Amino acid sequence: MKNQNVPSWSQKFTGLAGVIGASALIAFPAWAHINSNTTVANATQTQQVAGNVKTAAAPTPMAATKDIVAIASGDAQFKTLTKALGAAGLVTTLKGKGPFTVFAPTDAAFAALPKGTLDDLLKPANKAKLTKILTYHVVPGSVLSTSLKSGDVKSVEGTSLKVAVSAGKVTVSGANVVKADIKASNGVVHVIDKVLIPADAK
Repeated sequence: MKNQNVPSWSQKFTGLAGVIGASALIAFPAWAHINSNTTVANATQTQQVAGNVKTAAAPTPMAATKDIVAIASGDAQFKTLTKALGAAGLVTTLKGKGPFTVFAPTDAAFAALPKGTLDDLLKPANKAKLTKILTYHVVPGSVLSTSLKSGDVKSVEGTSLKVAVSAGKVTVSGANVVKADIKASNGVVHVIDKVLIPADAK
């Protein structure tokens, strides 16, 4: 009877391979996964593409159970983003079913804003403006870097982000994607080095 069962060492090896595969997908830069045959032109198309994405490896159990807000609040480089989401009242939304794709600015990106801008945005009186800016960083659907190609992508805020893929580099409305494909239970997070501000919020 023992010979009919999968050996325990084989099961452990299979599990380890899954972890390695998922970790590699998160660590590789966005351009390592770009498929030139796939494009994301607008929000409607984004949702369609997201539904057809084939992942290279299964996510780790931790990645599969943590939502976007949990990922942000658990990462030291997103302290300002987490605070801003709370001030804008978007925590419940981004903990919801989604799926969402978030281009997440780091603390350094927020620190690079003109002096006093962040403090001003975090004031209750400016909640609407802060919400507008933060939703400009969110795209409907779960869009992995495999689905990114140069073109416009409509944000949740309503206006479009400009994705540019060139010479091994991916930018979103001028911000560099510095880490891609951090998978959440309700979407995916791509780390960017600049805060994106829609034209009518400047």
